[in-house]
Amino acid sequence: MAITLKINGENTKIDAAPGTPLLWVLRDHLKMTGPKFGCGVGQCGACTVHFNGTPVRSCQLPHDEVGDAEITTIEGKEGKAANAIREAWIAADVPQCGYCQSGQIMAATALLEDNPKPSDDDIDTAMTGNICRCATYMSIRRAIKDAAKTLA
Repeated sequence: MAITLKINGENTKIDAAPGTPLLWVLRDHLKMTGPKFGCGVGQCGACTVHFNGTPVRSCQLPHDEVGDAEITTIEGKEGKAANAIREAWIAADVPQCGYCQSGQIMAATALLEDNPKPSDDDIDTAMTGNICRCATYMSIRRAIKDAAKTLA
């Protein structure tokens, strides 16, 4: 049965089996490659998207439970915080393999949208559960702090 989801500001008709995780709808049906499959159990953060502005793991969210919520992927994320994070990510040379980066960026962007002057503890809390196989955690922290400075 087809349903309509609001993804990146557009109403999109989806025809997927009931219970299909949003991640697979985004990747397989809509060909969005930003959210990644990492663990499938919501612990790594590679599949992070925003659900009404809040970071969620799309591998754990059945698409047919989204309802009228606004889903934003890295492909559709805009705004001052998103731009500041992207610029800081590049300047700090954060990505190594890049696999986790869209999830990291989505979590960091949500943090700065909610708290434009985060402390180290705020950053740790917001980024908990976003695993980086290349261990670029110090670069991620530096990029978030740099982005926060540009927003000030």
